Amino acid sequence: MRMSIEEFHLPQRGLGSTARRDKWWIQPLVVFCVLSGFIVYATWAALQGAHYFVHANGEHYLSPFYSPLLYGAEHEPYWIAEGIPKWWPSFLPFSPAMLILIGPGLMRFTCYYYRGAYY
Repeated sequence: MRMSIEEFHLPQRGLGSTARRDKWWIQPLVVFCVLSGFIVYATWAALQGAHYFVHANGEHYLSPFYSPLLYGAEHEPYWIAEGIPKWWPSFLPFSPAMLILIGPGLMRFTCYYYRGAYY
């Protein structure tokens, strides 16, 4: 038994072009811009290491990036009494937020980048 073969040629497109006619790239671009802006802000807030605790008129305000307050000045309710830990590398600027943001950062890293290994 002999089968017939019909050749079908697709038109060649340029690099990066698709068959879609809608503006599908707008939603990923907006997500990328918003997340990039948050990463820039979070890095700035974590590295500044100042102005994260306000104690005025009997009220306390603590920035979420520094909560819980691990290290602090004498008038702040902190967990650990010393200033910069002795084990902290001297070439890195110290910020309590760097210690606190490790948890959410590792969770994001494992959830998003290693998702393929789980499924």
